[in-house]
Amino acid sequence: MLDDFMMRATLAGIGVACAAAPLGSFVVWRRMAYFGDATAHAAILGVALALALQISIFAGAVAVALAMALTVTGLSGRGYAMDTLLGVLAHSALAFGLVAVSFLSGIRIDLMAYLFGDILAVSRGDLAVIWGGAAVVVGLIGWRWSALLTATLSEELAHAGGIDPRREQLVLTLALAITVAVAIKVVGALLIAAMLIIPAAAARPLSRTPEQMALIAALIGALSVIAGLRAAYALDTPAGPSIVCAAAVAFLGTSVLRGLRAGAGA
Repeated sequence: MLDDFMMRATLAGIGVACAAAPLGSFVVWRRMAYFGDATAHAAILGVALALALQISIFAGAVAVALAMALTVTGLSGRGYAMDTLLGVLAHSALAFGLVAVSFLSGIRIDLMAYLFGDILAVSRGDLAVIWGGAAVVVGLIGWRWSALLTATLSEELAHAGGIDPRREQLVLTLALAITVAVAIKVVGALLIAAMLIIPAAAARPLSRTPEQMALIAALIGALSVIAGLRAAYALDTPAGPSIVCAAAVAFLGTSVLRGLRAGAGA
């Protein structure tokens, strides 16, 4: 079964959707879209360093993405507006990554695959990494779910309940770094933030509880993978961007539905 490249691509995309759904919900609730974007851009630098040091690309991407996330967390609130800080670090990391790649003359690298993904080239080994990473992310978020929700709702409420908001931020940071590392092969560094945000945003009008939103986001993400791959196969379009387009259509559909409900309620 896994000899079929479309089957491997579908399984890889669903694995990323499962990891991105619960994390993407927190990204939407906490308004951390730029934070996810900055972490994803840093992954390109991690890829370059991993190739230069001849280590696992997954390990390099996780290390640099985590370093970027921790740097942003550490520098926030020290005289810089968050959007300014994220803009500087995100674009700087991407630029340094692209420059670093240009020095790897002895190594053949398809830069477009890391920028926009190459899901159709996913191997069995990649599948193991993607689903292993997804399992870690889902387990981590599930383990800290109540604490993360409390810290997201109110830092004062978290302190009153004996929860350290900075520790929960660290959990989200680690989960984000792992998700970026496993998703870079599927949708690429430039589209990872879209897979975090769009399915979760599309699920919001259909959800009554946080748990429902995470589950519906996972379903929308998985369906977007299947629809995007089918469209890419039929129309000969890039697979990664096609998946994101499918998710965007789902967001448009749920937004229209919310508008119709609001109009009916009025």
